[in-house]
Amino acid sequence: MHADDIAAGRSRWQQRYDASKRRTADFTTLSGTEVEPVYGPPEGYDDPRMERIGWPGEFPFTRGLYATGYRGRTWTIRQFAGFGNAEDTNERYKMILGSGGGGLSVAFDMPTLMGRDSDDPKALGEVGHCGVAIDSAIDMDRLFKDIPLQDVTTSMTISGPAVPAFCMYLVAAERQGADITKLNGTLQTDIFKEYIAQKEWLFPPEPHLRLIGDLMEYCQHNIPAYKPLSVSGYHIREAGSTAAQELAYTLADGFGYVELGLSRGLDIEKFAPGLSFFFDSHLDFFEEIAKFRASRRIWARWLRDVYGAKTEKAQWLRFHTQTAGVSLTAQQPVNNVVRTAVEALAAVLGGTNSLHTNALDETLALPTEESAEIALRTQSVLMEEIGVINVADPLGGSWYVEALTDKIEAEAEEIFQRIKDMSSDGTMTAGILRGIEDGWFMSEIADAAFEYQQKLEKGEKKIVGVNTLTDTVSGELEILRVSHEVEVEQCRVLAARKSQRDEDSVRRTLSALVEASRGTGNLIEPMLEAVRAEATMGEICDVLRIEWGEYREPARF
Repeated sequence: MHADDIAAGRSRWQQRYDASKRRTADFTTLSGTEVEPVYGPPEGYDDPRMERIGWPGEFPFTRGLYATGYRGRTWTIRQFAGFGNAEDTNERYKMILGSGGGGLSVAFDMPTLMGRDSDDPKALGEVGHCGVAIDSAIDMDRLFKDIPLQDVTTSMTISGPAVPAFCMYLVAAERQGADITKLNGTLQTDIFKEYIAQKEWLFPPEPHLRLIGDLMEYCQHNIPAYKPLSVSGYHIREAGSTAAQELAYTLADGFGYVELGLSRGLDIEKFAPGLSFFFDSHLDFFEEIAKFRASRRIWARWLRDVYGAKTEKAQWLRFHTQTAGVSLTAQQPVNNVVRTAVEALAAVLGGTNSLHTNALDETLALPTEESAEIALRTQSVLMEEIGVINVADPLGGSWYVEALTDKIEAEAEEIFQRIKDMSSDGTMTAGILRGIEDGWFMSEIADAAFEYQQKLEKGEKKIVGVNTLTDTVSGELEILRVSHEVEVEQCRVLAARKSQRDEDSVRRTLSALVEASRGTGNLIEPMLEAVRAEATMGEICDVLRIEWGEYREPARF
């Protein structure tokens, strides 16, 4: 790019920056040196890379969505938490919010994630262990007791039964007296990644996609700030993919959901801003930064050039990041504090919009209160002490980072083409469904994971405490253990709740939901009615399982 064009870009950035709200804060180094809000090529210099790099707040958004960077607002500290019953988790939420957390993120237990009630035989031994048990709207009431949902952004990491969970969240907000139209938060809902990596589905793909389309419609018309879809690469990366595979599969899934919205006749300028993303931040510091920067650039270009989005907000890729759980080790677990801090810093330098930092003991059990506080304070140190928020995209223009960004982008584009080549009708959606059916995604991820494991076993890749520097003076950690009494009590309370509700109302609303599922209308309102009648998660999912069937992954060798 010619020096005159670069100067014009800087001028546009300056106008945006001057017109933006900025925090009142000290934007100097520890030694007191004033720093600029952004840096670029020296005045008068040509730089052919600038067409791809750009300026913060300007297409292609490689350097971030906002001209101010974190000077406008910092990322949201959004710690993922849930264990035991709703009361236990409610106390942890209050601790998080009282210690600097800016939003909540709900972890559900395995029965809830699979659309099962706590008293289901298949739930035996799993209630409350990997998250909080939610059986009905009353549990959601207890989960958010004394936490005003209208004032707190809430993320819920659940996909298979995401829509029933959303309905329970909505009913809990109604019971608080909240203005439903003002709710803000994110629901994961990403069923593609379940078939690709995490394996927590209920139905075949088509009914799941119908529910997601219904949710997109409902939110656009009724809760405009709420984000009904968080397209997740996190679980794809945790399953063993490379950085480029994580980026490409995730954005491809996002393109599929864009196609779903368009097929429903929704306005892309309205629904695209409601799509958010969820990425892993792994240990290769610079590769992760490059991945985040490439993601924004690719998404903006595809939304504009392929799907016709004209407004900047419809082209923005907003994303939440979680540090890599798979990088944590049971051996010398205190080292996990360092790993998490490095991964979190990469997410921040990559411009994340919100962030969860893993606790040092999460490879062994759910976090203790102390380890959860250390994880939370890790973000606070990054935000308050090291000057990383003073300059937008401080690594922009680095020869190494820019080369990595270009390389990951090129690899992702090759993967997009492979997915499109599997499509029967030219859409990304058809290619994804064919890739799922053929086991292509699973095979590609397995190959990447196997290659990395071989390098570990040969000692070509190092993990401190695992295959190098294995001697230690540290002892065993005290870990959080969820008592079996949690399951016993949850089942007792659920039985009492069922005995006290209006069974005729439950049967009537569930029958109405089934009848609606046989038509083409939106299923959110009938499901809300069932939730208001205290129909349980398992009951709602079971009637739809009977109607739609359950998905069984084909055996592959």
